[in-house]
Amino acid sequence: MTDPDECPPERFSLHNPVRQYHHQSQSKEAAPTLSLNTAIRDYIRATASPEQDHPFLHKPEIPTSEEISVPADDGEEEVPVNHVVGPWASKQKYLSDHYALLREDGIAPLRNVVSEVKAVPAVLEKESIEKSQIYEKAGFAIWFSLLAFTHPFAQVFIVGLTFAHGGVAAKVTFSLRRTGKKIIWEQSKRLLQGTLVALTPAYDMFETICKVAVVAARPLSGLESNPPTIDPFKDISSVFRDSSVRHTHVDILNGSWPNDATSDLDASQLEALRRILTKELAIIQGPPGTGKTHVSVIALRVLLENKRDDDPPIIIAAQTNHALDQLLRHIAPIDPKFIRLGGMTLDQEVIKPRTLYEVRQATKLGIVPGGLRGPALASMRALVKEMQALLKPLADGKPLDEEVFKAHKILTADQCSSLLKGAEKWVDTSLPDSVTAAIHKWGGEELIEANRRTQPEDYGFDYEEVDLEYEQLKELEAEGKVGNGDEDTEVLRGERLTFSEPWTGREQTGRSKNDWNSVLRTTDDLWQIAPECRGPLYRHMQQQVKDIMTSKMRRLVAEYEKQVADLKIGKWEVDTNYLKESNIIGCTATGISKYRGLLSSLEPKIVLIEEAAETLEAQITAACFDSLEHLILVGDHQQLRGRCNERELEGNPWFLDVSMFERLVRNHVGFTQLTRQRRMHPEIRRGLMPIYPNLEDHPSVTLRPALPGMGCVNSYFFSHVWPEDTDDLMSKVNRTEAEMIVNFFNYLIKNGAKTKDITVLTFYNGQRKLILSILRRHPNLQGEAFNVVTVDSYQGEENGIVLLSLVRSNPMNQIGFLSISNRVCVALSRAQRGFYIFGDAGLLSKQSRLWFKVVNAMSQNPRRTQIISMLILVVVRNLAMANCPVAILALSNVIRKANF
Repeated sequence: MTDPDECPPERFSLHNPVRQYHHQSQSKEAAPTLSLNTAIRDYIRATASPEQDHPFLHKPEIPTSEEISVPADDGEEEVPVNHVVGPWASKQKYLSDHYALLREDGIAPLRNVVSEVKAVPAVLEKESIEKSQIYEKAGFAIWFSLLAFTHPFAQVFIVGLTFAHGGVAAKVTFSLRRTGKKIIWEQSKRLLQGTLVALTPAYDMFETICKVAVVAARPLSGLESNPPTIDPFKDISSVFRDSSVRHTHVDILNGSWPNDATSDLDASQLEALRRILTKELAIIQGPPGTGKTHVSVIALRVLLENKRDDDPPIIIAAQTNHALDQLLRHIAPIDPKFIRLGGMTLDQEVIKPRTLYEVRQATKLGIVPGGLRGPALASMRALVKEMQALLKPLADGKPLDEEVFKAHKILTADQCSSLLKGAEKWVDTSLPDSVTAAIHKWGGEELIEANRRTQPEDYGFDYEEVDLEYEQLKELEAEGKVGNGDEDTEVLRGERLTFSEPWTGREQTGRSKNDWNSVLRTTDDLWQIAPECRGPLYRHMQQQVKDIMTSKMRRLVAEYEKQVADLKIGKWEVDTNYLKESNIIGCTATGISKYRGLLSSLEPKIVLIEEAAETLEAQITAACFDSLEHLILVGDHQQLRGRCNERELEGNPWFLDVSMFERLVRNHVGFTQLTRQRRMHPEIRRGLMPIYPNLEDHPSVTLRPALPGMGCVNSYFFSHVWPEDTDDLMSKVNRTEAEMIVNFFNYLIKNGAKTKDITVLTFYNGQRKLILSILRRHPNLQGEAFNVVTVDSYQGEENGIVLLSLVRSNPMNQIGFLSISNRVCVALSRAQRGFYIFGDAGLLSKQSRLWFKVVNAMSQNPRRTQIISMLILVVVRNLAMANCPVAILALSNVIRKANF
């Protein structure tokens, strides 16, 4: 081991104070020194030309039409099995199989919908087995890519283009006839940015043609080495209370840990901190309320205090924007100059000013020497002018004239001359005065209005029910962003071109393209063509122009896409100059993949992932940079798992929802579990004993005040056999249970509880909407804001009082989501002072061993539980009818007397 005296004095010497981080008000920062980081372009270009031993990297980012239009069991590659037990055979196999699983999860839902539409072309959304979203005749924009605009795709019309920095986007319009509902777009998950869409001509319905595109924007106004090592010597003084004793220069890898020092951390937290600081791979399991985020913050503080000036930034990530912001708010006091990648934050005071976009705005940099940003922008501007000039005839609002046809070599010079000579002899009143070209006079009444755009429509539909909670919707929107993630990308920025082509020719059946081409080849004087044939011929020439334009546009767009890629590199070459000056960079788990080229150029050594057990393995794999020396995973595999789009992939043999965190723990990789909880009253915590038998209570939880009107009854399970039902969206509901909960909610309010301190939890979105609607109609609760949420959206949250609606009660003995232990764990662990469950305890105990143990644990005083259940049922129903203070007082007294 190296002699401590030989260690670099600027880092370890006791004569040099440890770097201190204090919260400061935001002020204008000094501009960082500009330099060119060529690692970014090397990374991007390497991924564009992958090595032959990584064939899966050759697949395009956007799925091909063949992948979408061919059923998974009809000639497609078999989805590989995910090995969650034991090691993988090779890194290559591991990466390719996880890529294939993740790709299948993204493609399968759209492929299933396409298959359904092929089988039943006239299917309406309400009839769809796949819960399809089907549109005809789109206040949204799709990335143009190589999409042709020669056909109306199922009555979806391209009406314009936007030449944005992210690519060429096509704006389309559509009809909502098949939805059967009016859409409240601001509260809808339909067509969120980043959504894959499949388009087909109305006459084909995916039989032979399937175009895949990505929603570029949904503007509401338009819709409604050798193994690396870590430094073993650390200053950990800030962890311990006694400021007079400095714990510097501690050899933490060789057992030199100040066990006798006092700290605000409990024993399990200190052990977790020690693991984080001494293991290249550190796994920390934090059961509910045990302070895992607090431990993460303490660990980051220690790492910052021991960070060298030339060390790269520490990368921290979380599964959701909400969780990331929570972590960054804790980080801000110790490192106010952190930078957040991605602008989807609701924290306008602390987090928003530290987003990369806002940091750029506050501190402008010059041109990076040798950077690609300037040349790419110049090339893109030139290409935009060329594309605009090419498409200008389609945007003039006039019929295409003879000069356009001549320029595209559809008409010869002699044919154009014949048109001009003949037009001098004619006066046509069938066209507007602004239409004066010779070919328009030639066409005469055979030129007709082309009413191709979607017309205003009103089918008398009701509004669609809001099917997602606000926070879930915002997460979906945030993760779907396809721009740079820092600006308001709901509105595409760039020059626009709007198609305005009001005229076309009459249709005529029985003649092919070759027939009309033959007419043009053999006829120099177009006035010799019969009048009734001029409309169809004009229509044919009009389509030829579009075909030629499409071919040229494909070439130009392909070149534009190359410049878009260079622009992305150029922007990141600028951004790296901001990021290299920071100590901490935060982003979501999805953001790690989105910004991987940028982050890898910084050569990060330390990555910390919060909510790691809720993050799909592939997303954490993306965080394993070549330079990585230290990976810290913090989470709890007994709470929620990662979410999959395709539910089938969550089960055997794919296990896509099993995180790297859980897989490593299940394979006996060392981890530390936090054991002392600081959230729940001990009476509430007992319900978690079947899941966390070693969980202890911090003394502070015994001091929580009793709930008014509940007679020190902090928890109970109210059992009933009221039958469940199913709503229009096939979600389970239980109206009687919902009404019971709302009346009990009202009772708590009448006894002094605040609505903000009560959360109603349920496993089913249908029940959530039902309870919320009943609450809003209750005469005593008008004007209140309610917190009614699904279990899946409430991980990491807590409240003083939680009412849990279990819904399920049926003769088929089915319990659905209630059988998933991870969801049950979250549901049982959100309350601080009062936790009251409503459901069919007999059914659950019979169908689930976990629920059997939970019910038993919560029935340690069965006499009290039985009495309270009976009294609550009788008195709350009477209270709903009486609605008077006397009845409320009576219930309060009854419960108090029942507390044995």
